[in-house]
Amino acid sequence: MNDGAPQITPFLWLDGCAREAADFYVSVFRDSRIIDDTALPDGPGAGSHIVSFVVKGQRFTAFDGIPAYEFTPAISFVVDCESQEEIDAYWDRLAEDGSPIQCGWIQDKFGVHWQIVPADLSELMKEGPRADAVITELLTMVKIDLERLRTAYANA
Repeated sequence: MNDGAPQITPFLWLDGCAREAADFYVSVFRDSRIIDDTALPDGPGAGSHIVSFVVKGQRFTAFDGIPAYEFTPAISFVVDCESQEEIDAYWDRLAEDGSPIQCGWIQDKFGVHWQIVPADLSELMKEGPRADAVITELLTMVKIDLERLRTAYANA
């Protein structure tokens, strides 16, 4: 029985920095919070943390798993942005000590991959020649420039 909470919770296996990562993500996204931080008291994982937190309505769990598995771009979190200011704000924070990739993708300092994209990107990429122009322009970008994408769409 679902009480309104998401039925799927992303579980991030991190290298001893679960609380640090949760604190960082909660600081990046408005309307986010830590729900719970449990330190394992005994056994081989003693002192490790399991941290539950919510980012923009999506629940996550971070775990101090040592040794850590590596994240790949095969799994990423898409952040739909309504404006260039919003793109810039998320991009700048998530890129701190991280690695910008291409087309709005970032690998953050914890190894997690994000896509910081305009909310209307899929609409801009739907229609034949206009979509081709948008994709061609997008492929020249690291951080997305919303005005350049909209101009490419309008001029195609």
